[in-house]
Parts: sequence; structure tokens; C-alpha cells
Amino acid sequence: MKNLKKLILIAIFTCLAAQLFAQKATWIWYPGDLDIYMSNVMQNRRTERGAFFPVFWKMDSHYVLVDFHKEFNLAQSEEVKLFVEGTYNVKIDGQAIAGFPKSIQIPAGKHKLSLKVYNQAHVPAIFVQGKTVVSDETWLTTFEDKEWIDASGKTSDKSGTTFVSAGSWNLTDPTKLPSQFKLPVVAQSAVKTEKINNGSVSDFGKETFGFIKVHGLKGKGRLSIYYGESKEEALSTDKCETLDYLYIDRYQKKDSIMPLSKAFRYVNYQSEGSVSADSVSMLYEYAPVTERGSFKSSDEELNKIYDVAKYTFHLNTREFFIDGIKRDRWVWSGDAYQSYLMNYYSFFDAPTVKRTLLAQRGKDPVTAHINTIMDYSFYWFLGIYDYYKFTGDQKFVQDIYPRMQSLMTYIDGRKNKNGLLEWMPGDWIFIDWADKLSKDGEVSFEQLLYARSLETMALCAKLANDTEGAVKYDQQAKVLKAKIFELYWNQQKSALVHSRIDDKQTDNVTRYANMFGIFFDYFSPEQKLAVKENVLLNDKVAKITTPYMRFYELEALCAMGEQPYVLKEMKNYWGGMLKLGATSFWEEYNPDKKGTEHLAMYGRPFGKSLCHAWGASPIYLLGKYYLGVQPTTPGYETYTIEPNLGGLAWMEGKVPTANGDISVYCSKQEIKVSSPTGIGKLKVKSKTRPVVKGAEVREVSKGSYEITIEKGKNYSVKYSG
Repeated sequence: MKNLKKLILIAIFTCLAAQLFAQKATWIWYPGDLDIYMSNVMQNRRTERGAFFPVFWKMDSHYVLVDFHKEFNLAQSEEVKLFVEGTYNVKIDGQAIAGFPKSIQIPAGKHKLSLKVYNQAHVPAIFVQGKTVVSDETWLTTFEDKEWIDASGKTSDKSGTTFVSAGSWNLTDPTKLPSQFKLPVVAQSAVKTEKINNGSVSDFGKETFGFIKVHGLKGKGRLSIYYGESKEEALSTDKCETLDYLYIDRYQKKDSIMPLSKAFRYVNYQSEGSVSADSVSMLYEYAPVTERGSFKSSDEELNKIYDVAKYTFHLNTREFFIDGIKRDRWVWSGDAYQSYLMNYYSFFDAPTVKRTLLAQRGKDPVTAHINTIMDYSFYWFLGIYDYYKFTGDQKFVQDIYPRMQSLMTYIDGRKNKNGLLEWMPGDWIFIDWADKLSKDGEVSFEQLLYARSLETMALCAKLANDTEGAVKYDQQAKVLKAKIFELYWNQQKSALVHSRIDDKQTDNVTRYANMFGIFFDYFSPEQKLAVKENVLLNDKVAKITTPYMRFYELEALCAMGEQPYVLKEMKNYWGGMLKLGATSFWEEYNPDKKGTEHLAMYGRPFGKSLCHAWGASPIYLLGKYYLGVQPTTPGYETYTIEPNLGGLAWMEGKVPTANGDISVYCSKQEIKVSSPTGIGKLKVKSKTRPVVKGAEVREVSKGSYEITIEKGKNYSVKYSG
């Protein structure tokens, strides 16, 4: 009887195990191909007043013929279902199966299953579902299939073909083709509607994004829909940035959904001819990310800033991290880099980071900088550096390393006689939207990003087992860093000058290279203090007005321990937008502007984006520099927690990691910490020796203490802040 029960339990376990294996099947493709394909689809949705507005840079495409294969050792024969996007053939051990089979039987033993897929229109992709034979990222793929038939008639590869791990987005429904991927939507109604002219203006209460749905539409003529992030924009039928025209001829009421999603708060719909409509609503489109990071404090205005920043960031998190939801909706590398950092302190959604990095990079050969912008190529490298630091995902680094090499080879080939980078035909040096910002000559900011990118290459070369490359890139980085300080550091100004022209320093000092040098830790302690006083806190140095570069300016100040100052700046800058009625944060904010001046940019009255990803930086600053959590080794194997109230009475929040959320509470008398991952180091500044149960308190210097945080434990530290 006992043996029978044992056999039954084994059978149940085997069945459950088989089901578990089956659940792991996902659609797969050549790595990066769906990322490139979907980014092309998304970025070519942009319109300006009904006109198609394509991107400014070369767009790559997917490989049209891809080979997929994997070897399996089966204990018993197995039926395997096949779902394929494209025209395909199937082979078992090199022997083709006739037709386009929807399922196959694989005999027991060791066998190689291969599928070769052709698809010109969409990405070649497969979904293989058996009990143990399933498609996932362990499958190998190639676009340069060079098989040879040996003397025995068997297929072998003797050509040096490169096989790489398959790509996936964890799409686990075999009936939903990858090319049909769409973000989810949910119905929402306007909060207020008022009649105007031959239609109405609907207010959805706050900045939002989705598809407008027109209810009870009938008649003959045109329905014009004018979108506005502001009411002024929606009412400006000749200047609003986006619109839809719907021509109809129907005499029974019918609902219509607009084909393209748009950004708006207000929608002005006006009828011509005999057209009438009952109302409009929307299908809110969103990325299904998990809200994980959090922040709350004694300052209600700061709490509101955090909440609006998080909403702003979520709106700009779509299939990829984009710049803004109204105008471009493009994958700009500089914008995306900041989104990665915000993501690590909010959603910790690694797949969207990987998708965006792959989409930006595209295919070889490299013929231009990413987005055609020199600094944006460097932000791409930095994004990979940070991705590994926060996630510890070595496999992704290894997979993308060849694409890093070819981009860096392109950049290295554009150095001038001094071994530095400057503008060349086809380049765009961006840095920031700022009046009278010179891009001429050898700009120090670009050299600084170049050095950091070379350091990233050295790190990733080690992870990819490229020993020779690691030595080469490390040496390049050291030489360039030394050259930066030799050529750009001005002892009288106690700062890096902005540029060199004709082999001579210019007199201009800007904030950009100097603030990056602080959090890159390129300066000596004395230089850091000098830069803080002579540049960052110097009103005579041109101020920064975009949230894009305020992000880095405030980070540099936080890295120097200026949290009380930064708190005031956040309240003035982001709080200033809230006082003007912002429900999401803007592309640019200048407190000196008045009224509708705040809506204008690029010479257009409503050109400014009022929901821009780079406006959400308080998420990152509050998580890293106030709650004080950051990894010290990849994937939070070790990390530090260094809370800094910055003038707050108390604060609390969570910082997500791959293995759970680190919780922090801090007041002037107590710090509470718990963590599900790694080994942490809680750094506390206290007038008296902190007291905590179950942990040792170590004094590292006068008034500074450290406490080791072990995973799974709760700590309550009493101290004198």
C-alpha cells in the first residue's frame, strides 16, 4: 500500500512538473529583432497636425531568414506543438519534415530540433510547446545559416557561423503573434464637458494617453478632434500639435475609436455638416509595470512632487522608454538613460530596459551616432553599465557586447589629431537645450562621457571574457582621463572649462562637465569642493532650465551632501510647475515665463511637451540620495543605505531590487530597515552611539557609524540625528 501511494505521488509530481515546464514556453526570435521591429512601429506613429512625421535617423530592420535550434535528451517520446510567424521548415536531426506541421512527434533519446523561418513583413518567430520541449532563451539562433552535408549525409556546421541565444519578451500565449503585440487599455470617462461652438470640450482631469472613442456618431460631413495638453491648445484649432479628422456618412448612431493613441488632457471635438456626436471617452493605454518603489515624507508638497513624477514616468513607459507622450514619442537615448535610472527606483522593470537598449542600437554596420547625437551614443554605453550594476544580469551584457564593440570602433575612428572628439559632418552635439551654448571645438563634456564609456567597455569586456579588449579599453580610458585634466582643468577657475578651440582653452565655464565629473568620481576631494563652490553654487555660471540637466546638477549636489539645498531646489522647481496646475512634469520650466509662455517651445505656441520623462527625476534623487539606497556590487549582492533627511522630519519608502524591496524609515531619532537581498551596510551619522538589537555598531570616524544589514531581518536603530 505504501509503495502504491508512493507511485501515485511520483505520478502526480511528474504531471505537475510537466505542466510547469509547459508554462515556460515563450515566443522567441533572433535577439533584438522584435525590439527593432516594434520600435520602428511605435516611432512611426508620430504625427503633427495630421501629417506623418518620421524619425531623423537611419532605421534598421529584422533579419528575414532565421534558423532556430536546440538539442534535447528525452526520457520518452514527446508530442510537440509548433506555432510559427512566417514560412518555415522543420528538421529533426537534420531530416526535414514535409509541409508545415502544426505538431510533431520527437522520439525518445538525444535529438536536435531545428526550425528555419522566413518572414519579410514581420519578425521570424517560433513558439514550441511540449511537456519538456519548449521554446525559450536557451535556444540558439543565427541569421547566417551555412550548413554543409558531410560524407555520411549528415548535416554539420563547419563555417564558423555565429549562434546566439534567442530573444524573447516572455510572450507566453501561442495564439498571439509577436508582431501583434499591443499595450493594454482600460476605458475612462471625461470629468467635465462643456459645449463650445458646434461641439464640446472634454476635460479628462489630468494629463493622459490613449485612444479617443466617439459615442453616438452619425450624419454626413467631418468631425474634427483637436487635442491639447492645455485647454488653450485644444481650443487653438489652427495651432494645436495633434488632431484627427473623421469623415463620415452614416444615419444610424455608431461609436468610433481613433486609430492612433494621443496625449492630451483636453479634447475639443467640432462638427461640420450634419454630423453629431453624443460624447467622447477614452481607452487609456498603459504599460503593465508593477508599482514597487515608494516615497513618503513629512513634507506634503514633496510627496505630491514624487507622486506626479511617478505618474509622469509611467505615462512615458510604453513598449520602450520614450521622451514625451505628446510630440515625439521616440526612443531618444539621452532621455532613455534617465528613464533607466528612474526605473531602478520605481518599477525595476529590467525587460523594458533591455528592449530599449537593443532598439536604440539597431544593427551593424554603424554609420552614425545613436539618434545622430554624439553624447547619445555615450549614454547608451552608460545605460549598459548601470543595467549590470543594478541587475547583475551578465548574460545580457555578454549578448550585447559585440554591438558595443562595433559602436565603439565607429567612435574611435572619429577622433581628431589630439585623440579627442569634436563635431564632424553628420553629427549632432546636443548636451542640452540652452541659449548661447557653444558646441564648437573639442567640448569637455563629450570627452568626459567618452572616458566613462571606455570604462564601461573595459568592464563589459571582462564579463564577455574578452581579456585583450578589457586591457585595451582600460588603457584608453586612463589615457583619456589624464588628457581631460591636462587640457581642460583651469587652476584659476577651479573648474573644467567648457571647450578647446584651436588647441587652446576657452574662457567659458559651464556646469555640464563639472557636475558629471563629481558623480563619476573623477575629481579629487579638493577639486570637488572647488567645483561645488565655483560652479554648482555660483549664480554667475549660466543656469540650467531643463529638467533634463537639472537631473544631473542636483545629483552632483546630492553626491556632495547638499540634500537640504537640493530639497529646496526640488520644491522651487518641480513645486513651481505644480503651482501652475501641472498634472505631469514638463520638458522645460523657466519660472521667469508667464502665462501661455510656458506652453511654447521650438518657435511654436504649443510646442513644449507637458509630460516628459526627463521631468520625473525626483524619483531617482529621493530613492538614491534621501532614502540612500544603492548597490555597491552588481545585483545588490552588497549595497549601502545612507539615509539623509535633508531637512525633513521623517521619510519612508521602498527601493526595489531583483529579489524584493528594501524598506527604509528614517526620522531624527530612529531608522528602520529591512531587506530581502544581499548584505547591506547602513551608514548613520549620529551625535551619540546608535543602539540596535541583533547587530554590531561600528564607529568608522567621529560621529559616523556602520551597521551590517542581513537579508530577512528587521532592524530598528535609535540614534541622535
